[in-house]
Amino acid sequence: MSSAAQKAHSVRLMGFDIDGVMTDGRLYFSPAGDEMKAFFTRDGLGLKMLARSGVRLAIITGRDSAIVARRAENLGIDLVLQGVEDKRAAMAELLSREGLSFAEAGYMGDDIVDLAVMSACGFSATVPDGHPLARRQADFVAAAPAGAGAVREVCELILSAQGNWQAALAECGAMAEQRGNGR
Repeated sequence: MSSAAQKAHSVRLMGFDIDGVMTDGRLYFSPAGDEMKAFFTRDGLGLKMLARSGVRLAIITGRDSAIVARRAENLGIDLVLQGVEDKRAAMAELLSREGLSFAEAGYMGDDIVDLAVMSACGFSATVPDGHPLARRQADFVAAAPAGAGAVREVCELILSAQGNWQAALAECGAMAEQRGNGR
């Protein structure tokens, strides 16, 4: 088992940044000033599989966006902290509420504002185009880009490290079979 997988084995709560992790990091605005973000559906399935395995999911992000709240609701993520300046302190608060320690937490970020929380957690991950300091800090650097599979890779790593990958696959297969049978 790799060092990253060994660290991922202990994760009970996994936190994610949004811009540059769950999205490609670009901000889109309509002529009316409405903000838009694009999310990758396969990342979403990975998050759902990870949650079903018993790992709590959290979003801790520096920006505040109704789109993020809606995406979190769609994914069933109820631990959502937006407009956060001190992500390490926010994670500490979440962990205290959940009765967990930093050793049982992971965080996926991409920039220097994520370094403190990444270094405090027992497991950390980033994207291939993350800031060089984030890549140096991370236990795992995804091969897939931000907003296009990086989150899914992290979810699958944790599932595999915790021995839950086959069960997650079987559950997805059962769901597909039920859909195919009109259920």
